[in-house]
Amino acid sequence: MINLNSKNLAINGAAPLRTKNWKDNFTIQEAEKKAVLRVLDSGYLSLFEGSHTPDYPFKFTGGPEVMALEEEWCRFYNIKYSVSMNSATSGLFASIGALEIGFGDEVIVSPFTMTACAMAPLIYGAIPVFADIEIETGCLEPSSIERLVTKKTKAILIVHQFGFPANMDEIMKIAKKYDLKVIEDCAQAHGATYKNKYVGTFGDIGIFSLNVNKTIQSGEGAVCVTSNKELEYRLQLIRNHGEAVVGPAKYENITNIAGFNYRMTEVTAAIAREQLKKLNDLNDYRLELVAVFRDKLAQFDFLRVLKGRTEKNIDTNPTFYVVPIRFFRNKAGISREKFVEAINADGALFSQGYTKPLYYQPVYQKKRLFKNGYPFSAKENIDSNFNYFEGSCPNAETLHFEQIIINEHIRPPQNKEDINDLINIIEKICLN
Repeated sequence: MINLNSKNLAINGAAPLRTKNWKDNFTIQEAEKKAVLRVLDSGYLSLFEGSHTPDYPFKFTGGPEVMALEEEWCRFYNIKYSVSMNSATSGLFASIGALEIGFGDEVIVSPFTMTACAMAPLIYGAIPVFADIEIETGCLEPSSIERLVTKKTKAILIVHQFGFPANMDEIMKIAKKYDLKVIEDCAQAHGATYKNKYVGTFGDIGIFSLNVNKTIQSGEGAVCVTSNKELEYRLQLIRNHGEAVVGPAKYENITNIAGFNYRMTEVTAAIAREQLKKLNDLNDYRLELVAVFRDKLAQFDFLRVLKGRTEKNIDTNPTFYVVPIRFFRNKAGISREKFVEAINADGALFSQGYTKPLYYQPVYQKKRLFKNGYPFSAKENIDSNFNYFEGSCPNAETLHFEQIIINEHIRPPQNKEDINDLINIIEKICLN
């Protein structure tokens, strides 16, 4: 049991064990600088136009840097088609639109993730239904998904949370059984694999984020992947003012083809191309740091890094976007809040909780997004499954409110000495 009364602890006024700042996710080097200058020297920061231009295809699909990034992304992930976006949120919205989901439909989503995953169906008038998560991965639990399938269910939007691959075998079985579309949010899972296949390439559409916090980044940006030619074109239409394109292009299926601008700039694409070259090295280094931390953390029975996939004969490669740890109060003898306060006072940098289950947000509690309560109040959605009550996803609530603590700095440019500092801080708290 931990006792926090010692005068040796920084929480009680002693000098902290670590005073050095933690380094942010800086992965930009000379190669990216040269790439940006290459674009600036060309004079073309973007070549997109919202028009049907068969004689000048780049005006619809993007300039040379954008097209090169998409080609290189296809080669890396061994996928047929890639479509860049200006953010993963845009990619999520475009994916719902491309799959023709809308009023009267339900999409099963995770409550334990970034808000855009649940907002994407709502934007098109569909209803997000929250399935529970696996407590050792943070990913959607297949049995919880299947319990929620109704005649209105049209898709499953899964998240490879923290870089842990979701249980794709079982999820794809459910999708096939009920004829459901599958969208994979891979924002935190660049390079993660399930059965030696990259996540993002199992379902209908996968989305990878290039936000500044991600393993590889270009400030903002994203890439959607698919094996379906029709979906590639629909994603491109939604990305680039498709309503102005479908007429001249004689494209008949105009459902959900609204005039958004989700286009990526040439500068963003040039940076992303250089970052993609570094992905394997960045992942390898990150996993090396995680291994050191996890091995040394094993001495503390009240803390445990989430286990990830444990099924037999399922070879997976998680990438640990962050390091999520379960805190067991009954073994520690103090609250999670006091423990995090104590280690942070001594120079660690942990946070408690992750994402409050999304159904706690006002938009779901009040069932109102647009005027007159739409889309919740729409006649097509009146009998939808609004499972937005406390206790609907117990695993997600347990992790967020009781157990999980997060460290975002077990990654480059930190080193093993930094990881040892974290362990030494925890040891100091325990020994006192």
